[in-house]
Amino acid sequence: MAVTAIMPMNTSERDTSLLRLLQLASPSLPVGAYSYSEGLEYAVHTGQVKDAATLRAWLEDGLHYGSALLDAAVACRIYEARQRDDGAAVRQWNRWLTASRESEELRQQSLDMGRALLRLLRDLKPALPDGVSWQEEPCNFAAAYALAAAHWGIPCGDAITGYLQGWAANLVSAGVKLIPLGQTAGQQMMWDLQAAISTAANSAITLADDELGVGGWGMALASMAHETQYTRLFRS
Repeated sequence: MAVTAIMPMNTSERDTSLLRLLQLASPSLPVGAYSYSEGLEYAVHTGQVKDAATLRAWLEDGLHYGSALLDAAVACRIYEARQRDDGAAVRQWNRWLTASRESEELRQQSLDMGRALLRLLRDLKPALPDGVSWQEEPCNFAAAYALAAAHWGIPCGDAITGYLQGWAANLVSAGVKLIPLGQTAGQQMMWDLQAAISTAANSAITLADDELGVGGWGMALASMAHETQYTRLFRS
């Protein structure tokens, strides 16, 4: 993968970039992330995840081997393709993401969140250019996120760290409700995950194309089983 040149920014540019990243990675971003558990609800239901220690292990596996790392790595490629104004590469990697989903629920989650983010980005000012609105085909959330980061001038490395932080925060929030854990325990979990998030972000930026893949089979199977779970709080 080509290395993106890093240009120095002045203080004002850094402040603006940080504020835009905080907005893009915020849990309050109206894309519906709070309604998904990505199979975690089934793992809690079956006792595979039952306390803070097992939740942390579940999330660290996702960061090191699962779809979170894969999405982040592909988001890097889409970010760079957008900077080159290479629409064909953007679409190719978006379709690659769609094909990589292990279950129908995970695929639908990614596309629903991507559609919601693109709709938001079209309504915000300055809006995404029409050429990347993707109205003609479904867009995965990681792809829409990368397009937004590139359009808003957020450095790629910062954007990827924010993406993984947001992914972890959403599932920690789900774990707090499902296990259940207290809010303090949830905050401690996010603190303890900092090293894993940083490592995953560095891996996502440096992975070669032939190293892309998913090894989070436990999460995939949990997602498939979640579809037929008798009662559930989350959509996936």
